[in-house]
Amino acid sequence: MTERGFRLGSTSYVYWDDILPNVRQLGPFVDDVELVLFESDGYGNLPDQAVVTELQRQAAIHDLTYTVHLPLDLKVAPGERSLLLAHRIVELTRPLEPFAYIVHLDAQEALQTGRWEPWRESSTRGLEDLGRAVGGMERLCIENLERWPYEEMLPILERIPVSFCLDIGHLWLQRLDPVPCIERLAPRMRVVHLHGVAERDHRSLSCVPRQQLHAVLEALASTGFAGVLTLEVFSVEDFFPSRQLVLKWTTRHQNNGERS
Repeated sequence: MTERGFRLGSTSYVYWDDILPNVRQLGPFVDDVELVLFESDGYGNLPDQAVVTELQRQAAIHDLTYTVHLPLDLKVAPGERSLLLAHRIVELTRPLEPFAYIVHLDAQEALQTGRWEPWRESSTRGLEDLGRAVGGMERLCIENLERWPYEEMLPILERIPVSFCLDIGHLWLQRLDPVPCIERLAPRMRVVHLHGVAERDHRSLSCVPRQQLHAVLEALASTGFAGVLTLEVFSVEDFFPSRQLVLKWTTRHQNNGERS
C-alpha cells in the first residue's frame, strides 16, 4: 500500500503499442497495470512465456502489481467456452501473481427474460470454479456494467467471498451517485475503475466536474479503500491529466490531514 492508501493504476493500452512497451513506459508513473487481454476470431494478445517473464522483470524494477481483465461478457456457467478461456488466461498469468482478476458477467439472457435468480446460480457455480484456479475467491472481482443494475449481483457477494470491482464511470453513465455505492460496497471492493464520461466513457477525468470527482475520492478515502484505483482510459491524452487530478487531490488531502 502507498502513502495515499491505494495503488494507482493504468490500463495496458495507454500508448498506441503492445502490452510490454506500455508497461515499460508506464512503470515509473503507476503502482499497478491492468492487463486487458482478449482472444477472438483468430486474433488475440495473450502473453507467451517470454512476455510473462519480462512483465515479471518490469514489476520488480518498478514495484508494480498487475490486475488481469478477463475477456468481456464472460459466460461463467460451467463448460462455457469463455470460462475455458478464462482458465487458460489464469494459467498463463499465474507467475505474475495478479492482485485481482476482473470479471464482466454475461447477463444477456437474464436481461431478456427478467429471470435473474437462475443467472445468479450459474454465475455462482462458475465463479467458484474459477476462484479455485486463481488461488482465492477474493482475487475475483465482479464488475458493475452500465447495461443492468449492479444490485442484481449483490446476492452473489452474500453466497461466495468474491470481491467487487466498482466502475465509477459505469455508474455515471447510469446517472447514479457513486458515493452511496462506495459506502455500501467498501468492505468488498478490491479494485475501483475511474474514468470520465463525455461523448463516450473511458475519457479523461478532466471531463468530470471537480465537485463530482472530489466527492468520489473523498468517499474512497473515508472508507479506507486500500486496493487498486485504475484510471481506465486508453490514451496518453486521457491518462496523464487524469493521473494529475488524482495526485493533486491526494496531496491536498494528505496535507489537510497533517494539519488537522
